[in-house]
Amino acid sequence: MRPLRACLGAAAAVTLAAAGTTALVASNASGATTALSNRWYAAAPYLMPLDNNPPNAATIMDATGLKAFQLAFVLAPNGGGCSPTWGGTAAVSSDTAVQSVINTIRSKGGDVSVSIGGYGGTKLGQTCADPASTAAAYQQVVTKYGLHAIDFDLEEPEYENTAAIKNEIGAAKILQQNNPGLYVSVTTAGTADGTGWFGKQMLLEAKSQGFTPNNFSIMPFDGGFSGAAAQTIALTNFNSILQSTFGWDQATAYAHEGFSGMNGRSDSGEYFSQADFQTVLDYATNHHMDRFTFWSLNRDRQCSPPDNNGTTSGTCSSVAQNDWDFAKYSVKFAGVTPPTGTPTPTPTPTPSSTACKTAWSSAAVYTAGNEVSYSGHNWKAKWWTQNEVPGASEWGPWQDEGAC
Repeated sequence: MRPLRACLGAAAAVTLAAAGTTALVASNASGATTALSNRWYAAAPYLMPLDNNPPNAATIMDATGLKAFQLAFVLAPNGGGCSPTWGGTAAVSSDTAVQSVINTIRSKGGDVSVSIGGYGGTKLGQTCADPASTAAAYQQVVTKYGLHAIDFDLEEPEYENTAAIKNEIGAAKILQQNNPGLYVSVTTAGTADGTGWFGKQMLLEAKSQGFTPNNFSIMPFDGGFSGAAAQTIALTNFNSILQSTFGWDQATAYAHEGFSGMNGRSDSGEYFSQADFQTVLDYATNHHMDRFTFWSLNRDRQCSPPDNNGTTSGTCSSVAQNDWDFAKYSVKFAGVTPPTGTPTPTPTPTPSSTACKTAWSSAAVYTAGNEVSYSGHNWKAKWWTQNEVPGASEWGPWQDEGAC
């Protein structure tokens, strides 16, 4: 996904050492001096700290033992320019809201990575002039939050833009060089054969620039996948692509490969259950893969009704679950045993007292910031839209502001 971090206690340090990973020690602008092990950054699930009804990070940490979060997403300003923002609207330079989330996480011995890009909005690689200026924009994020990890989420439409991908890969290489020990992941779309044509072109761009991140992760969902079996086949095929592209042997390719899943119902109506996550987790650990993460913690709770009437939500999973079921698989990947105890069913939400906005109209034109009500929830427009049903897609123009 994306402050003061308390130093890890002796017991936690032993647990992290047992995960078999190295720890980065570096000072940062927030005064924190101790990073987590790389295995934690590799296990960090995505969290939107400003959108999609953000859950309380401290609650998740207490319930699951999770220590790392992947905060999403840093984008170019909606109006254009080469300066980092959260979601295209909130300037990183003046941010206090995300900083507060990071403070909370670090005060409990955890840490964050920040993800740039994603599916929606305009990416900095598209608006900055070259790799150097793109890197300078991201360096502002690294410096402000004292980051030890960063994720480049390169997917459509950006990864169809050759110049933008050159800027992003070049920026990633510069950040890696200028911030020794920085954990860098690159996330891209997954297909049945591993990744598509544009994903392969992105890998070739990395090869041409001599850039090797900690991992290249694929997202095997929204592409006709049916459970874990299809996902592990895609991971096996992607491993072959990494071998042929970089000249690695199988083990080296797996050591630079990652999985980024989607918990519950995907945008295209696929379903991934807790059992699917366990199967992919077993595959990842058995093959010594570098990363296991998912989209997202905002969705790691049960909808009401549990199937969400057959739609995909940004705030719940659309499968039967207890809160934070899926986060526990990330904890296991990090090498830690989640807390045990009798699972507590997700409580039925109490009716909201929030007033409903004016009802959404298919004929009306909405611009960024406009609010409407639809299907018992209030929604805020992220950008210009007309005749796009609120909630029809998590990646659509509408941000769910909760029940009304």
